[in-house]
Amino acid sequence: MTEKLKVGILGGTGMVGQRFIALLEDHPWFEVTTIAASPRSAGKKYREAVGSRWKMDTPMPAAVQDITVMDVNEVEKVASQVDFVFSAVDMSKEEIKAIEEAYAKTETPVVSNNSAHRWTPDVPMVVPEINPGHMEVIEFQKKRLGTQKGFIAVKPNCSIQSYAPVLTAWKEFEPYEVVAATYQAVSGAGKTLKDWPEMEGNIIPYIGGEEEKSEKEPLRLWGGIKDGVIVPAESPAITCQCIRVPVLNGHTAAVFVKFRKVPTKEQLIEKLKGFCGLPQELGLPSAPKQFIQYLEEENRPQVAEDVDYEKGMGISVGRLREDTVYDWKFVGLSHNTVRGAAGGAILCAELLKAQGYIG
Repeated sequence: MTEKLKVGILGGTGMVGQRFIALLEDHPWFEVTTIAASPRSAGKKYREAVGSRWKMDTPMPAAVQDITVMDVNEVEKVASQVDFVFSAVDMSKEEIKAIEEAYAKTETPVVSNNSAHRWTPDVPMVVPEINPGHMEVIEFQKKRLGTQKGFIAVKPNCSIQSYAPVLTAWKEFEPYEVVAATYQAVSGAGKTLKDWPEMEGNIIPYIGGEEEKSEKEPLRLWGGIKDGVIVPAESPAITCQCIRVPVLNGHTAAVFVKFRKVPTKEQLIEKLKGFCGLPQELGLPSAPKQFIQYLEEENRPQVAEDVDYEKGMGISVGRLREDTVYDWKFVGLSHNTVRGAAGGAILCAELLKAQGYIG
């Protein structure tokens, strides 16, 4: 590829917007040329708009520091500068729906980190290793929008990344009942431990809306396209508890599974180690070479040891053992702002480019 695609970041001053910018530094296909945010940030240099609120553990890329932030609400003006946009805007769900659709109608593809369009029937919600074929629903969406190139695609919630890929790897054993408890990092709320002193030495057993997303979104990933819309799968039944814990990055899940075809431990581990998808086959730039790693040590996965596996794009699994009530149980770990947010969206954009939807 000789010329990089010009990328805009909507909501570029927030934590996920910052993560997009950090991950896209030196990307072989994409270049951040435009950053848009709220009117209060518009007109300022990016480094001035962010100020002391840069939350990444790597320095702000020099290439973006002097970009003048645009007003995200000036849709036509922003869209005219880019080939496609990543959306990480902080608005109400209805406002997000409206503004993402407005960008799509300017013939600008929108790859969103937000939840607003995850249940819009003709919007694909994709983990590229799990359901890349769902991108085909874009053609039906474009007919509805009246566009030639503009559309919206989204990635799912960060909380499901630590167990939905695992259950996908085991689908031939027909999991039919799942209990999951997720222990979720503070960066999932767009905060650091410094921003949230009440989290120190504390857990909060409630994250608004998270349990419903954790129970329902995997079923949409495993569904299919019928009459131009995504129809969710009917099983397995999933029930979740979601708990906020005093960790900066990394969502951990403790998961219990019943299978119709009960496998051996060796079969389960073999399926994890062998699981790959279209991103690996295509060699997409952000794709982990080994999507899921299985750790034999009794005390792994650990956030401190494993959250950055495959640059945060891989899933770590351990403590696989038989259960007295369910068939098997395990612990999974994923990086919530890399694989679970900006990195997952970037991988979706790479897939969309490889499939010819973005150009």
